[in-house]
Amino acid sequence: MPHTWLVVGLGNPGPQYEQTRHNVGQMVVDELAERRSERFRAHKAGARVVETWLRPGADKLVLAKLNCFMNISGGPVANLAKFYGVDPAHVVVVHDELDIPFDSLRLKIGGGHGGHNGVRDIAKALDTPEFVRVRVGIGRPPGRQDPADWVLSPFGAAERKALPLVLSDAADAVEQLIDEGLLAAQQKHHAPRA
Repeated sequence: MPHTWLVVGLGNPGPQYEQTRHNVGQMVVDELAERRSERFRAHKAGARVVETWLRPGADKLVLAKLNCFMNISGGPVANLAKFYGVDPAHVVVVHDELDIPFDSLRLKIGGGHGGHNGVRDIAKALDTPEFVRVRVGIGRPPGRQDPADWVLSPFGAAERKALPLVLSDAADAVEQLIDEGLLAAQQKHHAPRA
């Protein structure tokens, strides 16, 4: 029987943040919507959503970008999950990850928040850490740059060239984990690039 999956791309609202490393989760959700020729529309839970399918006859997807700042993502995610009747195990949160090199992905369910305030707030609001995370590597800042400044800065020129492939891979990973399960997606997307 098909399930409904809530796929949330984390980021901050406003044009000044759109192209920053911290918004890579929203960029991945944009890619998933573009693949289906869908546009986001306002939702009363404080988000913009697309209601679509993995493919016709398969699981339903609710793609979401929140209207709030990342650190307070929990309330809107919990409200969307309640509205669509989505169990936490079918919530997928796509977010940036400092501790993973740029151009790499890691997928997991549950565990700690690793200092990511958006993930921390979602775990608190859902009352469980047992949701899927698609962690898109942005790497650590060079030298002594403050990580807070790093995540809020735009991708560099070399990164921007590689970014379309990174976003495509992350969108593929989301589709595969929903279609084939987390283990299959980990086995494919945790492998080093050829």
